[in-house]
Amino acid sequence: MPFEFKLPDIGEGVVEGEVVKWMVAEGDAIAMDQPMVEVMTDKATVEIPAPAKGKVARLMVAEGGLCKVGQVLIVIDDGSAAKVAAPAHAPVGNGAPMHMATAMAANVPATLSVTTAAPSAKVAAIVVARPGGRVLATPRTRKIARELGVDLAAVPPTGKGGRVTTADVQGWRGAAASVAAMPGRELVSIAPGPSEERVPFRGMRKAIAANMTRSKFTATHFTYVEEVDVTDLVGMRAGVKAMAAERGVKLSYLPFILKAVVAGLKKWPAINCSLDEVKQEIVYKKYYHLGIATQGPQGLSVGVVRDADRRSIFEVAREIERISAAIKDGKASREDLTGSTFTVSSLGQLGGLLATPIINFPESAIMGVHKIVERPVVREGQIVARHMMNLSISTDHRIADGYDAAMFLQEVKSLLESPAMLFLEAS
Repeated sequence: MPFEFKLPDIGEGVVEGEVVKWMVAEGDAIAMDQPMVEVMTDKATVEIPAPAKGKVARLMVAEGGLCKVGQVLIVIDDGSAAKVAAPAHAPVGNGAPMHMATAMAANVPATLSVTTAAPSAKVAAIVVARPGGRVLATPRTRKIARELGVDLAAVPPTGKGGRVTTADVQGWRGAAASVAAMPGRELVSIAPGPSEERVPFRGMRKAIAANMTRSKFTATHFTYVEEVDVTDLVGMRAGVKAMAAERGVKLSYLPFILKAVVAGLKKWPAINCSLDEVKQEIVYKKYYHLGIATQGPQGLSVGVVRDADRRSIFEVAREIERISAAIKDGKASREDLTGSTFTVSSLGQLGGLLATPIINFPESAIMGVHKIVERPVVREGQIVARHMMNLSISTDHRIADGYDAAMFLQEVKSLLESPAMLFLEAS
């Protein structure tokens, strides 16, 4: 009998997932556990292996299409004479109509919100709110949306079962007021040019866009910049680099920076908090899960070094290396990509002189780390060559004042300029 593989219920309110890429085609022979399809997770793309051996009878959802939990994703024929039922929508193939959700995107903007899956789940999904479609929300949330003039269908849902929460509505209002709700604003259409390439705006890129837009129009960004003399840090790293290599550790500057960040967060807790918009409470976090913005094959992801305060510099270095490799290989787990309390954005030698990073919402701050450059500076009336680096911090001015941001960055600066203090700070 044909085997119908259905997208499983992966918990945490996920109701549908996005097919990024099929690795098999109709008519192909397929082996048990053979890589079959790539599906979006929180911030990574994972492969789903074939659940049975046989022949691919039908691909039920096109690339870029959405598959609901419990909906048949693929039909595998084991060679029996049973007839495979036709899908409810047009089959996948060259020239065939796309899945309905994909077809709608050509005329109606679909808003994406990444929804996390249960720890044991292999696949996470994208919840989609469509204008004109059924929107899940409580009467209270609907009332608030009406009062604020927010279209519920345009709000990315984060509640259980794809439900739009009151916090979602309040958070989205900033973007709506600044962009979508502008009188007379129309969607931008780009006329075809003589030499160009067009790629579907979907998957990771669209999820990043939705998250960044929400952050920019919800958190009230304030940026502060400071320069740091890291000459002693450069010397310290050079001195222990060989020792680290003997332990199998690739020691960059980032582990030192993260340990300095932990010390700063402990002294300035407003930089390690979030705003609960529903309960109207500021949540001060007494744990230190540091996010590291990492460029992967599918786009920007945030790997998370959990309990950075409890790890040594060498242990932090190992964890950074492990998570970065997992992201680049597309094998990062949900645990690797969620739950950060503060994020560091660093491009190493590509870090430039200055940036104003966008907060990893709903955190209260993000720090940009810029490249180390040897340049002349004045010390005790003399011009000397020193290794200098700029740090920038963007904070949510609703819950963290400029003073908090400045004092936090001064603490980080102090420790990086006198790195021996990192080993004296309580962990």
